[in-house]
Amino acid sequence: MSDFNIQYVARLARIELTPEEQQRLGDQLGNILGYVAKLKEVDVEGIEPTAHAFPLTNIMRPDETHPPMDHEDALRNAPAKAGGLFVVPKIVE
Repeated sequence: MSDFNIQYVARLARIELTPEEQQRLGDQLGNILGYVAKLKEVDVEGIEPTAHAFPLTNIMRPDETHPPMDHEDALRNAPAKAGGLFVVPKIVE
């Protein structure tokens, strides 16, 4: 299946391909598109669309409040500090 233009796809991806890479990647993309076309043949009548094959549940812990960390403990491992604050590199010119 080669109904796509590999040079166009490479230009969209902003990559340069040698002729050998174009041939190899073109063949690989053709195989992928062929597989997708095969999946379109599957009868999905009556099957509800889902994002995952199995239902997922939230496994995060519940939010709990805790007393704040001591100021000195927070700054203990800071590579640089001044006036009770973290010192970070300037990123705005």
